[in-house]
Amino acid sequence: MTLLLARDDVAQVLDMADCIDVVEKAFAELASGTAELPLRTGIKLSGGVSFYMPAYLKDLGALTCKIVTVYRDNPTKHNMPATLGKVLLQDAETGDVVCIMDGEYVTTMRTGAVSGVATKYLAREADGQVAGIFGAGAQARMQLRAVAATRKLSHAVVYDPIPQAVQGFIEALDDLAVEILRAESPESLLEQADILCTATSSSTPLFDGNRVRPGMHINGIGSYTPDGRELDTATVKRSKLIVDWAEACLSEAGDLMIPLDEGAITTDHIHAELGEIVLGRKPAREKDEEITLFKSVGLAIQDAATAKLVYDKALEAGIGTAIDL
Repeated sequence: MTLLLARDDVAQVLDMADCIDVVEKAFAELASGTAELPLRTGIKLSGGVSFYMPAYLKDLGALTCKIVTVYRDNPTKHNMPATLGKVLLQDAETGDVVCIMDGEYVTTMRTGAVSGVATKYLAREADGQVAGIFGAGAQARMQLRAVAATRKLSHAVVYDPIPQAVQGFIEALDDLAVEILRAESPESLLEQADILCTATSSSTPLFDGNRVRPGMHINGIGSYTPDGRELDTATVKRSKLIVDWAEACLSEAGDLMIPLDEGAITTDHIHAELGEIVLGRKPAREKDEEITLFKSVGLAIQDAATAKLVYDKALEAGIGTAIDL
């Protein structure tokens, strides 16, 4: 039997604290060598692009493939979202597909969760810090949820050039026990934030890295193409740089590839991969005044760990629709 889980089913059983926990374990497996993680494969079609993201986590028993498509004309031509996703979860012993679930909520949660893991290890430990969020979409909301799950915040500030988007952001997080304020400008946000998350669709830098204050931790998660970046060269150069996976970032992350091409940094500027920090193989934050930067392009191990968690909790709760394929 194959279990089908719609978005509401996934959202019903998945919470941020548990997601952060399993994503942390996934990165530990990646660093320990018990994970299989091929680079994502893309097929370009006339209407869009389809990405295939397989992964296997031995210790968690998670074998998955996420399929993500981006078809820009979907909203106007077919009344469908431009980006669609499904996750196929297999039984690691038999190979049978035991679950097909909505991938949108899994993706937003696991993307927030990895920033939660990075914040846990890299941000200063003081209470009462301010979270700053660039962007006001679904990914940005999960960034704040994850940071709030790992640090006791004073409040949060969010910047988006569209005021209505910020208002929607605030309303969508009314259950979060954190006051959220609108920043009037990128500069205003930088002046206030201690922990910064960039979660936008911008292909050009969001702010002047020379204005980043000592002690800040930055989670850069919005850009994932070689020719696009949210972070400028100054930000990268001034930071202790931790990546989700060096191989992926050096082939996909314009935030790093562009400074490398400029000769501003070398690959030695990468201090560690996140899994090495989790396992204690490399030091995390060593001084309060350090600027730490976590750059993520999104890995299939995050989907695998999260999907296995969702499946196990759905079975326990008795939700979803089982069909015989």
